[in-house]
Amino acid sequence: MRYLRYGEIGAEKPGVLDAEGRIRDLSGVIGDLVGPTLGALPAVDPENLPLVPGTPRIGVPVAGTGKIVCIGLNYSDHAAESGMAEPEEPIVFMKATSALSGPYDPVRLPRGAEKGDWEVELGVVIGKPAKYVSEAQALDHVAGYTIVNDVSERAFQTERGGQWTKGKSSDTFGPIGPWLVTPDEIADPQALDLGLDLNGVRAQTGSTSSMIFSVAQIISYLSQMMSLQPGDVIATGTPPGVGMGMRPQRFLKAGDVMELSIVGLGHQRQEVLQD
Repeated sequence: MRYLRYGEIGAEKPGVLDAEGRIRDLSGVIGDLVGPTLGALPAVDPENLPLVPGTPRIGVPVAGTGKIVCIGLNYSDHAAESGMAEPEEPIVFMKATSALSGPYDPVRLPRGAEKGDWEVELGVVIGKPAKYVSEAQALDHVAGYTIVNDVSERAFQTERGGQWTKGKSSDTFGPIGPWLVTPDEIADPQALDLGLDLNGVRAQTGSTSSMIFSVAQIISYLSQMMSLQPGDVIATGTPPGVGMGMRPQRFLKAGDVMELSIVGLGHQRQEVLQD
């Protein structure tokens, strides 16, 4: 099923898509797509739920995210375009939860930004607590999959010392959604095509089959170091075609439009604004 949250910022309600792609109100069944609910999502017939009128704003598809864990250089072709060796273990960094935004909300470049960049990524939402899990067990802890745009400010990230987190965490730098798609609809998370267009021109094209570390490997690896909790989001890395890897390099500016897609997971669109 394809779950989502709709409504204005801070007042989102849970919903589900019906067979025709219309939003059905799920708030009479669950309070929100949050916490333990993610480990036991309700099996409902959308046709029996109230139809949501109009075209409401679509928000982040899960609430109560405690952490956003990101994996760097996880595509062999992206590592190559970055001029970096493939990592022997997953490169892990964090993205502030205050960066979360809806899939169609604008992305705002912070003051002093010089090198804003885009990254389409497969997002994994944890549904059940995971600690010391094996690769064989790992996917049992997944509530669903979604799209993440791991927006970055490369000058903040690489030229100002410290950790990558400072270039990843500006407000609006974490568009997620539009849907939380349950694992039964995704036959193989390592066989998904993904792409990103900038101003209508293809910038990124890739497949999760090119991941160096699979979704199961990532979940197992992280769970040895930290517990993963319901609502946590893992951004699993990006394919080639980011602005930093272009020659000449190309970075975001006000007025740019990013459009992202992953087969089976929907579509995002963000206009870039400047703070």
